[in-house]
Amino acid sequence: MASEMTKRQRVLAALRGDPVDRVPVSAWGHDYLREWSPLGLSWATLDAYRRYDWDFIKVNPRATYYAEGWGARYLPSGKANQPPKLTGALITSAADLDRLRVLNVTRGAYGDQLEALSAIIKEVGEVPVIQTVFSPLAVMSRLCRSPKDVPPLMVEATSQLKSALTIIAETLAAYARACIDRGAAGIFFATVEWGSRDNISPQTYELFARPYDLRVLEAAQGAPFNVLHVCRDNNLLNDLLDYPVAAFHWAAHSDSNPSLADILSRTDKAVMGGVSHESTILSGTPEAVSAEAAAAIEQTGERRFLLAPGCSVDPQTPEANLRALREAAQRSGPT
Repeated sequence: MASEMTKRQRVLAALRGDPVDRVPVSAWGHDYLREWSPLGLSWATLDAYRRYDWDFIKVNPRATYYAEGWGARYLPSGKANQPPKLTGALITSAADLDRLRVLNVTRGAYGDQLEALSAIIKEVGEVPVIQTVFSPLAVMSRLCRSPKDVPPLMVEATSQLKSALTIIAETLAAYARACIDRGAAGIFFATVEWGSRDNISPQTYELFARPYDLRVLEAAQGAPFNVLHVCRDNNLLNDLLDYPVAAFHWAAHSDSNPSLADILSRTDKAVMGGVSHESTILSGTPEAVSAEAAAAIEQTGERRFLLAPGCSVDPQTPEANLRALREAAQRSGPT
């Protein structure tokens, strides 16, 4: 039996592909009520960490903060399980693209996130903490009224859009670096809706996403726990395996996406996920969570693998299902 590892040792060993005493595990989700202040976000994050004794913390900030920094306005729902509503988009036409300027990420909405991150890291010490950073193209979607507003800009205002994406990428790069300077073990870089062929072709992704993604990831280099999260079904993960990260995270349970074994055979990086955040963790039973987690652990051979939901979990996810996820990891390891 391997000697018991610390959480940091376990996570870093899994990322390197070294033997572990058991697979690392974590889950994350929104608390739409408390995430509106740095103190509330840090408390919500730490509450979940302590309740389930996760091996690492993926900070799940309010997803609106990226656009808030440039002046987009949102109305909080006032409820823990309901997201805010957009009340004032920044970009409603191509002319608005010229309004963007590089932000000082230590102030405003971005500064709030750094404050929360620092509080979390101070509290948990050596436990690896990674901060969520959306891709520049995903931030552009949130500056508009809807992601559907972006494709017309790709055609009608190509040069202006690329200039705006450059500004966003420069801001996010500074933010990623600031997160690491404050002690984050890496960033959780999320493509959101632009990770799916349902919304963008690989060719278009190369033009309007990849160059700006890499600018942000370059700023995070040197951190040991950078993760690429490729969202949604029918995803583009196979086209992004050259991205400079330590692990890939996606909905591996989706029939339209590659399996954990598929990606392990194509890269020397770690993989993360293995359990459906919707059909299993949200809507299934603890027994179903245990079975899906056990299958993922077996499929990976417990090497280069971190057990997690395929995406953020719904605020109404049953506590018993999250405990079942944690317990599945506890049962892994050498026998």
